[in-house]
Amino acid sequence: MAARKPGKKIHAQQDVPRRVTLKFLAEYLQLSTTTVSVVLSDSPLAMTIAQKTKERIWAAVEKFQYRPNMFAQYLHSKRTFSVAVLVPDIGDEYSSSLISGIERRLSEAGYKYIVASHRGAPKEIETSPETLMDRAVEGMIFINTPLQKRLPIPVVAVSDITTAPGVSRIVIDNDRAIWLGLSHLKQLGHKRIAFFKGPDHNGDTEMRWKAVLENSEKFGLEVERELTVQLGTYPEVNESTVSHHGYAAAMTLLKRTRSFTALMAFNDGSAIGAIRAFQDAGLSVPNAVSVIGIDDVPLGEFIYPRLTTVRQPLEQMGQLAASTLLDRINGMTVLEETKVLPELIVRESTAPQRYR
Repeated sequence: MAARKPGKKIHAQQDVPRRVTLKFLAEYLQLSTTTVSVVLSDSPLAMTIAQKTKERIWAAVEKFQYRPNMFAQYLHSKRTFSVAVLVPDIGDEYSSSLISGIERRLSEAGYKYIVASHRGAPKEIETSPETLMDRAVEGMIFINTPLQKRLPIPVVAVSDITTAPGVSRIVIDNDRAIWLGLSHLKQLGHKRIAFFKGPDHNGDTEMRWKAVLENSEKFGLEVERELTVQLGTYPEVNESTVSHHGYAAAMTLLKRTRSFTALMAFNDGSAIGAIRAFQDAGLSVPNAVSVIGIDDVPLGEFIYPRLTTVRQPLEQMGQLAASTLLDRINGMTVLEETKVLPELIVRESTAPQRYR
């Protein structure tokens, strides 16, 4: 590409505008704006430009601390290199662990992301995708968020609840997770096991509860109504933390009966709340009651006693969700559903049954 005719020469620092533009750089370098743009965007045409010219351009970028105008880039390329992540509650450890993995993968690919929290409110769930698309995001990741209609951009969901057409899903093998938990408790000699059923409309509740019923039958265990407590329903359940709901559910259980020796909680948050409730009621964990969760959130390793759990590799699942979305944005074919295998992590909150 030919150099342009010499333009206005920059004589002093005061001649530099407050915001350095592409036009300013081109005039300073006495090059065309097209040449400068091609180099900065690393276009295939940049191969045709002399190395010395490229070095001059990058030296000027560093000298004037030039930052490209993202809106102008969008108008030129129709690309924003941004995606949206929609979650029920950005503050819970499950979502934050997933987001950590999502952020890492997107950062590697040079993408930015927007996080929106709907807290289970039906109106927010309905309107948030449209609002986020107004921000010109190139794709979306849904975490435990329902979607019933097809969107005009790629969508990846981390849950079993997003059933809209055209959605790629990353899910945990819930049947395997429950089998691991019940097998562990069975091997420890527990027969009367209490259960926390997840909240209505949670992405894993129905699949996980179906697995509880089927695997309990395989192990010869009875799922008793008296020993089953549901953690609530959306959107009311988002008015407090999962641990609060686990605490309340454990207290409800204790009001009914104390004739159980183990609890299989719906997730780690509810297990952590239940441990505190049992301790407040004078029951030692695990001597009086063994407790097991599902997720393996970071806090579980630091409470007392340390929580036995069935691990979902949450950060890896977040990275997988982001990679799948990036592949779809780039026109690649991906699986409709990717199932991730869980792993039993034995710590201190489970022990052999002791008769009392």
